[in-house]
Amino acid sequence: MRRRAVAVLSAAAALLVGFVPSASAHGSATDPPSRNYGCWQRWGSDHLNPNMATLDPMCHQAWQDNANAMWNWNGLYRNGVAGNHQAAIPDGQLCSAGHTEGNRYNSMDTVGDWKAVNKPRNFTVNIYDQAFHGGDYYRVYITRQGYNPITQPLRWSDLQLVKEVGKTPPQQNTLIQVDAGTRTGRHIVYTIWKASHMDQTYYFCSDVNFTG
Repeated sequence: MRRRAVAVLSAAAALLVGFVPSASAHGSATDPPSRNYGCWQRWGSDHLNPNMATLDPMCHQAWQDNANAMWNWNGLYRNGVAGNHQAAIPDGQLCSAGHTEGNRYNSMDTVGDWKAVNKPRNFTVNIYDQAFHGGDYYRVYITRQGYNPITQPLRWSDLQLVKEVGKTPPQQNTLIQVDAGTRTGRHIVYTIWKASHMDQTYYFCSDVNFTG
């Protein structure tokens, strides 16, 4: 009886802040952070702060559109893609994985000046595998030089594959070494993670600024 009461109180508290828990844990790119993970990281404990509108406008629009995109930062995936990524996800919808999960993550596709992290040309992508799914493969793309993420929607033709990693055992953090070549300035790092436990694929947009 006591355990049930605690569960009810926890659910009520979650609803008060607009949080709908994931059915199970999954994962995300944490460095460079995916858009929704970054918004959760910066504002999760202060998401009602009105200053977000001016300090971090892209995160503000995301919280306003659907706060569960941040609370469920580990659930941006599609089932049943069977490796046909471009067929499943149209241009302009890459950051939301084709409006996955009932349009929960649509705000991730919004074009604008997302907060970007500074990176050297040789850097590490960290995929946090919260549920220890493991990976059939990971593919890391970076936008071509000349693409402007602040003004242009992301298309498949804007991406260039820079690293692919094959079968990876379950582990909490998978580190992928990446060489960005001669790229400078603002870019999107786009990571595809095909989990091993089922036909479930994750898609992450991470905003970076290559410092050279």
